Parts: sequence; structure tokens; C-alpha cells
Amino acid sequence: MGIMKIKTMQIESIEIANYRLFKKAEMNNLSRLTVLVGANGSGKSSLFDVFSFLKDALAQNVAKAVAKRGGFKELVSRGTDDPISIVLKFRETGGRLATYELSVASESGQVVVKREVLKFRRGQRGQPWHFVDFSHGKGTAITNESMYGKPGAKVERKDHVLDEPTVLAIKGLGQFKEFRVVSEFRNLIENWHISDFHISDARPSAEEGYAEHLSTRGDNVAQVAQFLYDHHKDRFNDILGVMKQRIPGINKVEAKPTEDGRLVLRFQDGAFRDPFIARYVSDGTIKMFAYLVLLHDPNPFPLLAVEEPENQLYPELLQELAEEFRDYARRGGQVFISTHSPEFLNGLSLDEIYWLSKKDGYSTIHRCADSALLTSLVAEGDSPGALWRQGLFSGAWKE
Repeated sequence: MGIMKIKTMQIESIEIANYRLFKKAEMNNLSRLTVLVGANGSGKSSLFDVFSFLKDALAQNVAKAVAKRGGFKELVSRGTDDPISIVLKFRETGGRLATYELSVASESGQVVVKREVLKFRRGQRGQPWHFVDFSHGKGTAITNESMYGKPGAKVERKDHVLDEPTVLAIKGLGQFKEFRVVSEFRNLIENWHISDFHISDARPSAEEGYAEHLSTRGDNVAQVAQFLYDHHKDRFNDILGVMKQRIPGINKVEAKPTEDGRLVLRFQDGAFRDPFIARYVSDGTIKMFAYLVLLHDPNPFPLLAVEEPENQLYPELLQELAEEFRDYARRGGQVFISTHSPEFLNGLSLDEIYWLSKKDGYSTIHRCADSALLTSLVAEGDSPGALWRQGLFSGAWKE
């Protein structure tokens, strides 16, 4: 089946300052599939938490997002009281590069949005258009966004006051169609999927229910499988075909609906309902099935983040799983993954891999394709996983 590409935003760079282990860190030249590797405690989970923080801040406000993480003193990098800063550069659907800047500070014991900017640059020398420019709950937004880039166009702005200095401006303005790019960016954050998959949640069978997308914890995998079976049979059949190929010991997989409309999956000679019974199925089988349900979603999440997908899976399956994630990204969902698995890395190219290292209590991020040593070794036939296993990532940068 051909890959249908969906025109979506893509994050091209991330800059983080004063957020947990990241005193100052950045990731540039991001591809649609980005994989993070590093020792335990190097900051992989903290980087994923940046995405969760933005989503929480949008859904509620920055004060609640900070409080959820133990308060400002717990969240800000050790040894500083400077504002937390997050900068995302992304390619919007019109093809132009936009920048979103968020600065969060603690002032007189209160967490506030110190600065929030969403802007485009006009060419190499032109002054940027600040579509959104807010500080402490007050600011301006451009009202003639459609004129951006047109010869002689002049900026028209309108002042706005937010309900609280903790609320993101993109939350309110993103509801209005006249702020297209703001609306797109808000929608991107709202629909980020930060996977927190738990085998125990996926095991119980569900008698009924409806779900089109896999939840963050994977507890609705049976309902989503039913949805794919009922409405996207081709994708469901693809999942069954992959399961048959990849799971050791399974030489037959078939799906049959029962008289009451429920779905029965049969693995070899055992009958499993909704779609499996926990006592008959291994953790690896459940996890592979759940990942395939996620990755064959007809409408990919605009950003998908998954930590250590290799857990409970056979090592020989991981290169193929890496390709499944890459196909998902090609269809429109940008993917971020953390891993410790050399086998998973062997399914990747160097420009998809970023290495995190920790020194003096702070973490930095390196793009593996920027290392002359790693690039040379891979060109000579070494695999990324083998280089990682041998500890050569550590020697690729002189710190």
C-alpha cells in the first residue's frame, strides 16, 4: 500500500535554557524521525517533558504546568533563578519558517509568562513580523496575517489583555480563524502524543467503547483495534500481516467478528477476545500489537514521542520497528524516540540520531551526523548500533 503524505508542520530546531538538566541546549536540523540516545540520567526524559510541559501549559496555564513538576525551583536548572526559555522553529503548512519563543519566570513568588512571541522573518534581511508578542498577560497580535510577505504590506496590530499573566496567548488567539498560523501552532501542541505505554493497562479486555486513536497509556487498544477493523479494514489487515511475520511462534492470525459485533483475534489455535486474553499472550506480543495499532493510525498525531520502545520486544524486531516509525513520520507525524537499543539504532541513519551527554550536572545534545568520526566510521561500514555499543559516541565529541 502506498504511503499517503499529509501536509503538516515540522519542528526544525529546539532551544532550551534553564529547564531541569538543560542549562543551555539545542537540537538543529531535525528530521521527521529523531532518536535520542544517552546514558541513564543524561536528560532524555527531561527533553520529552518539554513537550509535555508545553501541552500542559496550553491546556491549563504555565503556573499549573510548573506546579505539576514540583514548582519553579524544582523545574529551573540548578544554580540559577533566570527564566526558563523554550524556542521552537517550525515549518508551517505554507512552507515558511516560524519561531515560537516562550519565557517563564518566577516573580515575587508567582509564575508568569515573561515573554511569548510567535514570528516570521521576511527574507534574509527583513524585520520579522511578530504575529503574537505578549508579556505578563498583555500584548499585541497582527490582524492582517494574510498580507504577510506581500510587497508594500504594512503590519496592522491589535492590543489584547489576557485573563491572567499565566495564560498562553496562543490559547485564546488560536481559537480564531484570522490567526491561521497561531491556530495551526496551537493545534500542533494540543495534539502532541506523549506515549506512556503500560503493558498492565493494555491487558484488560474491554466489553464496549469507541476510540479512534490509541491513548497515551495504551489502555484502549482493544477499542482502537475494533475501530480499525470496522472503518479501516486495509490498515487492520496490514497489522495482522505484520504480526504474523514478526511474532515468533505465531503462524496464523485471523480476525472474525462475533454475532454481537465484537472482534475476536485468533493467534494459532487460541481464541482471544477484545483482542486478546492476558494469560495467553506475552508482553512482547501485546506491545508489538499496540505499537502497530498506533503506527497504522489513519490520521497520525502531528508529534509522537515514545520512550524506549524496545522494552519487552525481541531485538531482531527492532530494525523493522524503526522502519515502521519512519513510515509513520513520512505520512505526516513527526516522531521523537529515546532508546538504549543498539539493534534499534541499526535501523537508523546518523542524521536521525542525537546523543545526550552530561557534564558538571548539565546536559548537552549532539547531532551524530555532525561528528566527522562517526560519519567516517559509518561510511566504512560500521553500524550506528555497533558504534554506540563500543562507546564511540562518547569519543566523537571533545568536551
